[in-house]
Amino acid sequence: MEVRRITVYEVWMELKSEFKTSFGATRLRPALLVRVEGRGGEEGWGEVVAGEGPWYSYETYETAWLVLEKYLIPLLVGRGYVERAYEVPKLLARVRGHNMAKAGIEEAFWDLEARLESKPLWKHIGGVRERVESGVSVGIQGSLDELLSVVGAYLEAGYRRIKIKIEPGWDVEPVRALKREYPDTPLQVDANAAYTLKHLNVFRELDKYSLLMIEQPLHYEDLAGHAELARHLTTPICLDESIRGVHDAIAAYKLGAAHVINIKPGRVGGLWESIRIHDLWAQSLGLPVWIGGMLETGVGRGHLVALATLPGVSYPNDISASDRYYEEDIVEPPWELAGDGTIPAPQKPGIGREVLLERIEKLSRRKREFKPKA
Repeated sequence: MEVRRITVYEVWMELKSEFKTSFGATRLRPALLVRVEGRGGEEGWGEVVAGEGPWYSYETYETAWLVLEKYLIPLLVGRGYVERAYEVPKLLARVRGHNMAKAGIEEAFWDLEARLESKPLWKHIGGVRERVESGVSVGIQGSLDELLSVVGAYLEAGYRRIKIKIEPGWDVEPVRALKREYPDTPLQVDANAAYTLKHLNVFRELDKYSLLMIEQPLHYEDLAGHAELARHLTTPICLDESIRGVHDAIAAYKLGAAHVINIKPGRVGGLWESIRIHDLWAQSLGLPVWIGGMLETGVGRGHLVALATLPGVSYPNDISASDRYYEEDIVEPPWELAGDGTIPAPQKPGIGREVLLERIEKLSRRKREFKPKA
């Protein structure tokens, strides 16, 4: 693939409502959008999901901009040519860490490659599903009544699974209330590393409610602690922040620290590493995976949909419709939820959506273009 220009845009997207987790609350979120232009005017798009502060990850949108500008993009623009998208991680490997920044640029090359080959991205990476099951992630609410109302609206819209964020003091009671009100709805909880093994009694209580899984209950570096917790519970443990790449997945398996992995391309460095984790965990070990989200715009959501079509994905995913988060997305058509609680895999090349460049330009607070030297 010829690299004629790479452009990075910093846009800020306002959520329809505040999204609260144990890390804090978000209403206005930054996104760095990466545009790679190839031959014939074709282009590919990726998204850096790093947030405003170093809460979920040490990366922020500002550190990602710096790393893209000074280190990652020069490594690629200087070459002027990239043979295949799966080679991008190797070309960027001399930069340690900064997976979210790497993912944004790597995703753009995958989108470009699929467009150049006139194939939908999901087919290009080996996907097999025409539709992906969609769940929804519900932030911490102000009261149980608010929670029940919000969840009821999502179930009415057709979402197949509910995930609620929890933190100490907001855990057993919300689960009990939801199980009483919606006993047949698949339910899981996500702690975002807010607990320690001292909260074992809380997890034992949660264990009584036949949850799909408990996601990232302990510190993201504490694989040993997760292995210990797993020995006390029948509910599957799912790891998110702890899995930064395939090596972490191997360690988690050998320690018995997880039964399920939530794969997020931004967290692990892009589509290629996501595919490697999928192939190891789901295909080789026969254990379940699903695709998580990071409040992506329609650009990043397109890459999530592609990953969710892979054969080993066996739970509903955190891939909601565009209108779950935004009044107006930056792609056309917006991502929509079908009546059966699924999102159709697109049939057009690449991520299958037209990226609205004029809208992105209006939303941009800064922009930087990079071209190969003549």
